[in-house]
Amino acid sequence: MTRGLPSPAEGEGDDRPNIESARLGVVVGQLLQSGARWFWFRERDMEADSRKRLACELLAMVRMAGGVFTLGGNIDLAAAIEADGVHLSGNAGSAEIDRARRAMPNGLIGVSAHSLDDIDTAAGAGADYATLSPIFATPSKPGYGPALGLDALRVAARCDLPILALGGITLETASACREAGAAGIAVMGSVMRSSDPAGTAGALLEAWSQAPEGP
Repeated sequence: MTRGLPSPAEGEGDDRPNIESARLGVVVGQLLQSGARWFWFRERDMEADSRKRLACELLAMVRMAGGVFTLGGNIDLAAAIEADGVHLSGNAGSAEIDRARRAMPNGLIGVSAHSLDDIDTAAGAGADYATLSPIFATPSKPGYGPALGLDALRVAARCDLPILALGGITLETASACREAGAAGIAVMGSVMRSSDPAGTAGALLEAWSQAPEGP
């Protein structure tokens, strides 16, 4: 049985070296003030102890604001710090999704998808949601091939699994993703590289809320 999504917008924290880890807490605080309530902590290149320490600090901040904290990739660490969820990589199969569910029976289990086959695997294994990327061209998602586009998002949205659009999400594209049937958006570069992260996040949430829901 899958869980519902906590928010239509998920913020990704993994844009080094564009943002130093020491500043990440400041940015997350600003985003919480803007109304953002769901954070996906990645920072996969950090040393293990430093990553755990920073994850715990951010988890406390997000929880205090009534938000949801998802940790990327590491099931054991997500369970150890009692994160709200874990987001698995695109090559996660049914066995890894099942292991995440057993380790975090009440957790939000997400999967990165880069094709419709990945979506089918995630749905069949009982994931709660999947990100589909890249929907649009973006420097934050190099190496994943050409942009999938809104047509792929429309097809994926017909699956019995909430789909978050990821890659190239801006004020101009957020509403188009909702109209195509996305359950939400996941954003990294446009917020983390902004001179006003809170203002950008607030504008994205507003653009999403004003867009008509897709089929």
